Amino acid sequence: MSGARTPKGLGPRTAPPLELWGGVECTVVRIGDEFRSQLHDTGHWCRMSDLDQMADLGVKAVRYPIVWETVAPQVPTELDFSWHDKRLERLRELGIRVIGGLVHHGSGPRYASMLDPQFPRMLGEYAARVAERYPWIDAWTPVNEPLTTARFSCLYGHWYPHERSLGAMFRGLANECLGTLLSMRAIRKLNPRAELLVTEDLGKTFATERLTYQAEHENHRRWLSLDLLAGRVTRDHLFHQWLIDNEVPEESLEQLATGEGTPDMLGINHYLTSERFLDHRVERYRDIEPGSNGTDTYVDLEAVRVHALRNEVGPAKRLREAWERYEIPIVYSEVHHGCSRDEQVRWLVDVWNACERERKRGADIRAVTLWSMFGAVDWRSLLTRKDGTYDVGAFDTRAQTPRPTLVAKAAAALGRGEKFDHPLLDLPGWWKRPGRCHSRRRFEMLPNDCSKARPLLITGATGTLGRAFSRICAHRGLAHVLTSRAELGICDDASIAAALERYKPWAVINTAGFVRTWEAEAKEDECFRANVTGPEKLALACKAAGLPFVTFSSDLVFDGQLGRAYVEPDKPAPACAYGRSKAEAEARLIEMDADTLIVRTSAFFGPWDRYNFLVSTIESLRRGEEVFASDTSVVSPTYVPDLVHATLDLLLDEERGIWHLTNQGAVSWHELAREIADRANLDSRRVVAPDSAEAPSDTSLSSSRGLLLRPLDEALGDFLDSSGPLKELAG
Repeated sequence: MSGARTPKGLGPRTAPPLELWGGVECTVVRIGDEFRSQLHDTGHWCRMSDLDQMADLGVKAVRYPIVWETVAPQVPTELDFSWHDKRLERLRELGIRVIGGLVHHGSGPRYASMLDPQFPRMLGEYAARVAERYPWIDAWTPVNEPLTTARFSCLYGHWYPHERSLGAMFRGLANECLGTLLSMRAIRKLNPRAELLVTEDLGKTFATERLTYQAEHENHRRWLSLDLLAGRVTRDHLFHQWLIDNEVPEESLEQLATGEGTPDMLGINHYLTSERFLDHRVERYRDIEPGSNGTDTYVDLEAVRVHALRNEVGPAKRLREAWERYEIPIVYSEVHHGCSRDEQVRWLVDVWNACERERKRGADIRAVTLWSMFGAVDWRSLLTRKDGTYDVGAFDTRAQTPRPTLVAKAAAALGRGEKFDHPLLDLPGWWKRPGRCHSRRRFEMLPNDCSKARPLLITGATGTLGRAFSRICAHRGLAHVLTSRAELGICDDASIAAALERYKPWAVINTAGFVRTWEAEAKEDECFRANVTGPEKLALACKAAGLPFVTFSSDLVFDGQLGRAYVEPDKPAPACAYGRSKAEAEARLIEMDADTLIVRTSAFFGPWDRYNFLVSTIESLRRGEEVFASDTSVVSPTYVPDLVHATLDLLLDEERGIWHLTNQGAVSWHELAREIADRANLDSRRVVAPDSAEAPSDTSLSSSRGLLLRPLDEALGDFLDSSGPLKELAG
């Protein structure tokens, strides 16, 4: 190839171990006339301390944004680097290599568009100004995922310029690739050794025989951005004539065909949803909306859910294909999974191990990039809605200071060359479990599946919370044992010791206790024995065995007279026997073992039992009865699935001390009953506030450590959609 550059990568193929790189979600997209920035949505824009936290993990390099839309948003010649100057200088001080990103899923500022023939020139001019400002940056990604961005913006219409045609996609892609070439040409005038990292999602498409033609088209097309930049799209290339027919200028293709834009490194962004399966048998998938290519109608689903493809999917396969096609050094440039903590860690470890295996087979793979280090917001809707849905990254930013999760700890260990071991790795991620397949829809792990895995031990087999933990652990693939009082009496030292010896758990979650708050005054001794003596004995045994211990407390440790929502540092002041028992348990456990995790919660309701306030309210209203609910007592209702998921994540993150876990919002019992009545299309006028001489009380909970549960109104919606008891009543 005339003029092609020889790929040089980051050093000799024999050396360094696999490196840990990092990245912050920095997408800036335009939807209609509105721009949306993940730097702002995730809060990274306001936190310099994020950079030091990256360094603490041992990150060697970071994909960092110098995004066009944030530097010159209004006028090409008016550039403001003040935000970037401080952060890039700090990264230099920390010794973290910077890979500068110029356009990340965007189409440029308001005066630009990827379909504008001037886009390549304008991007190149911007790159020149950035390189002049930061001549020490020696690696660049001018356009992140060019093909993916062109598809989402010009073929599917999600982002600006909101086109929906194959021709627009080809023109947008060609402009992005030529813009990349011109950007690197400008950068190398200042730094001839500057390297180009081109990132792309290279997920493969599979299909039924009838749709083989569509899969073949998509599988050839997935290489198009890299082929264009590597100078491979000459006249004999499959897509050359397609590009010409769709008005891509021949001059642009000729410049790209020189190979001047050949990447020095390939960045493979691979997600669990990257590989797809196309099936024309739409009747098999009644819960999936079919689509069409104009010829056939079919469903497009994740290939990992197709059992027959189990040996054809996964990061190792795609890394091998990329290496054999180009023999250019590879970086796994995004590893992220927006799921529960255990699944996030399983995916990270799977990816790291795949990279190590392919290295041993001769592929030149340099690094794994911990992506979305500080999470992402609303990526589940491709940023097209403002739901505020936050997916946690290596750090959880729902507090004033982002806190490292188990993902961060696992990544740090892998980056140091250590083997990372955790009981959650005893079982595979959902993408390898039988129930993932549409033909075998069963997400729960059965006891036989977990027979060789190290378990969690959960007390309280007869209680709502204990059963919920068991159900959700099974769903998340966490081996566990749910014990009854006969199997583990929490007030009996011998019974506790025997259970720990029998089950050999890696952690203990205590959901057992006295829960009949209205009987606590009359049965105070029994209440204290279950709520104080039992947890204390369990905690002592766990401390002696070196096991993490989790137990639950209540909003009733407070008297409700503070005048605002309570947070964790507030001093308990119980006004009832039940509250006194929980406050005493907290005090003893904290004094004995500061590593204990104590979860304060309030008024929980769930979809799997009929013994809660919301179910009883709906039952009564459906019978035409009045419901009496206090309008002077304010609480923070808590949806049990949200509570359980958050507690498990905190346990896995090795959190300790007191945490408040309630859904965001505070209501009186009267307001709550009327709200659920309205949502269930029942007569809320039958909800009556009784006459009461009791002083108003507000025991609602908030948190100074992080608001981990979603707003109450969202939880109420899920409760009505998924509640088993309510469906039984309706039936």
